Amino acid sequence: MKTGLVLEGGAMRGMFTSGILDVFLENNIDFDGIAAVSAGATFGCNFKSRQIGRAIRYNKRYSRNPAYCSILSLLVTGDLYGAKFCYETLPEKLDIFDTKTFAGNPMDFYVVCTDMDTGKAVYHNCKTGDARDLRWIRASASMPAVSRPVCISGMKLSDGGTAVSVPLSYMEKKGFEKNVVILTQPDSFRKERQKHFELIRFALRHYPALVQALETRPERYNQNIEYVRQREREGAAFVIRPDVSLNIGRTEKDPDELERVYQTGREKGLRVLPELRQFIRDQS
Repeated sequence: MKTGLVLEGGAMRGMFTSGILDVFLENNIDFDGIAAVSAGATFGCNFKSRQIGRAIRYNKRYSRNPAYCSILSLLVTGDLYGAKFCYETLPEKLDIFDTKTFAGNPMDFYVVCTDMDTGKAVYHNCKTGDARDLRWIRASASMPAVSRPVCISGMKLSDGGTAVSVPLSYMEKKGFEKNVVILTQPDSFRKERQKHFELIRFALRHYPALVQALETRPERYNQNIEYVRQREREGAAFVIRPDVSLNIGRTEKDPDELERVYQTGREKGLRVLPELRQFIRDQS
């Protein structure tokens, strides 16, 4: 029986996920496959490459670098999160991404993107961690209206969370019968319509299907989360979520705040570890 790991996005709420994943690595918790969205993909790739502490380390070190994330980067490059810095300079020179270990790990690593012309989800299994795989990861995390389209295989791609926020059903269809799901919002959270949506509509006026997907995202997100709850009640999913709102901005740059949320994830991961081990044993 294959076990899967499903990672929600959430920008810098992903530090919560990173803390949990580091606890998993330290305690030899492994999976047959991962499906990751947005920040879940950018930080979760370090789980497949087995690089404990890498995500929190480079975020604390470079979060205030304008080339990493800034309005200046958006104005100059078209990307709020600088594509060259984040997906070339950082993994190749400043905090090396271990592509050899990533490629040698047989675990599947599916990332979810949104096709900007159709508004539908597109999935890709990153197997080697090479430059092309990093383009898929970048696409999964490219927030609409503040990122350029990422062009791959004739498609224009953007943030996977627009189409599918928590790809649990996808993993089940791929044959992962029991799944661990890491969410970055508490159980009480319900997504509401985005403020200033008319500005987003104007910025993305050339992509009407993407605009439609963004407009209907709150309803679909809430339905997606209800499905996760259902599978949790049925014993088919083990869900880890923050107890309360993480109260961190999407582009938080304060290293202390990043560390706080990371440690919240670590504490949660350690707390659920015995129950998680039992869940995995029961599925073997």
